[in-house]
Amino acid sequence: MNIHAPHNNFCSLLPLQLPSRMESHLWYVLPEEVKSEGLLNRYFELLSPSERDNVLGMRGIELQKRALLARALVRTTISRYVDQTDHRVDPGSLKFKKNNHGKPEVEWQIADGWQPPPLHFNLSHTSSLIACGVTVDSPIGIDVEDKQRKLKNHILAFARRYFSSHEVEHLSSISDIEIQRQQFIKLWTLKEAYVKALGKGFSASPFNTFTIRLRDAAKRRINLSGDVDSEISEISVEPFGPVNLTRNWQFSLLELAGSHYAAICMERHKTVGGEENAPLQLTVRRTIPFVEEECVTGTDAAVPIGGLNC
Repeated sequence: MNIHAPHNNFCSLLPLQLPSRMESHLWYVLPEEVKSEGLLNRYFELLSPSERDNVLGMRGIELQKRALLARALVRTTISRYVDQTDHRVDPGSLKFKKNNHGKPEVEWQIADGWQPPPLHFNLSHTSSLIACGVTVDSPIGIDVEDKQRKLKNHILAFARRYFSSHEVEHLSSISDIEIQRQQFIKLWTLKEAYVKALGKGFSASPFNTFTIRLRDAAKRRINLSGDVDSEISEISVEPFGPVNLTRNWQFSLLELAGSHYAAICMERHKTVGGEENAPLQLTVRRTIPFVEEECVTGTDAAVPIGGLNC
């Protein structure tokens, strides 16, 4: 792939249609595809002084590159959704803040009576993939994990430390070590996305305080239950269409870019279009900011897992 830098910061940043109230957009970048020094310099110009210091403070070129790409992805993506509202925003002008638990949010600069769109976003990355999820009016959490992720400790020992007793029992029942490892990574990804959607952080929502039940493929069902929140006693993901949860949350789980598991968790609106249980819709795009993008929903690059349908 030939990467070329554009002539100006906006030539490839066309406005984006906002997600619907029960839709999530997932954007991802593969760092290995971004090879232009000039393009990386353009990304660096978008960052705030503190972000630049943070990137340059990373040890090693690869860590710096991933941190830079993550910030560039968020800035360019968010600015394009705002442009759709007839209020042009330079991606370099965006300001961010963190909630009480450290979850990043946009700190909008409101002027002349303009009201920003109620966008929510969340970021996740590994050494080989960076992803950003976006919703409107709904808190979102995402997590991506490499399918080949290696664990320093024995899987069950690691699970006993962080997972619920039911999840440990489930993993213990799997005799095939590779299948056990894959199930562990799926569970971790889903749990991480849920905690990030809550916006409370791991310390306020420890993984062992709730359970995700991954049933066999024939039943095509994922359940999440536990004493995680006073308003939530059980969440279940139904098959065939796309994701249907009781109560407040719903998920999508997929294989991304053939190399990662990705989990998206978002708070659902109780009533959308007259339907109390409106399903989550997911659109997935691979991108290189300023250069190109491709919708990969429904392709081999974004494959639903467990009967979940994008």
